[in-house]
Amino acid sequence: MSFPEKDWTKFKAKIFKALGDPTRLKIVRFLQNGEKCVCEIVPHVGQLQPSVSRHLRILRDCGILKFRKDGNRRLYSLTDPEFIKVLDSIDVELTRSLSQRLIEKIIPV
Repeated sequence: MSFPEKDWTKFKAKIFKALGDPTRLKIVRFLQNGEKCVCEIVPHVGQLQPSVSRHLRILRDCGILKFRKDGNRRLYSLTDPEFIKVLDSIDVELTRSLSQRLIEKIIPV
């Protein structure tokens, strides 16, 4: 099954929008080493459980995370560990380069 380019573009935008929040990035990084219970994620991000649940839902809705129930616990994990490569591709050099371009645009040399 194939999707029109317009739909792929919208889906990619949804993924980047989900990653556009520091808390959600922190959650994704925390889960890179394996499955975690919500009870572990909450103290790691330093927010209340309802807020963390909302962030987890956003990440699930765009396919970055999955969960399973274990009794009363919900255990979250990345749908594909390869996803971390996307985050790692935004390295220090790329960040510096983009920052420098922004500075040059604001303050012409």
